[in-house]
Amino acid sequence: MASVELEIASRKYQLACRDGEEAHLRSVAAIVDRKARDAGAALGTMNEARQLLFASLLLADELKEQRAGNGAAPAQAEIDPVVADALERLAERIENLAERLESRTASA
Repeated sequence: MASVELEIASRKYQLACRDGEEAHLRSVAAIVDRKARDAGAALGTMNEARQLLFASLLLADELKEQRAGNGAAPAQAEIDPVVADALERLAERIENLAERLESRTASA
């Protein structure tokens, strides 16, 4: 099992992956990082969870458009279905996290 350090939205994460998949993980993390930075630039100051939530939603929106045939083809190769599914699951998890954080903030 390999270990990779990633930086997304100025925060470092240590993730494990299968040996040989380090470069792939770094490349998809770079996509998430770009979207998180885009979200931060467009929406201004926000907490980490909301920034990642919006990044995930932007990615999920692009993916949905591409699957529907309405989006432009990706600049690189086709999106790997495994990566697409992982991004969808990530968007759901971040959405749930943001909801929990918002409910804690509202009750505090």
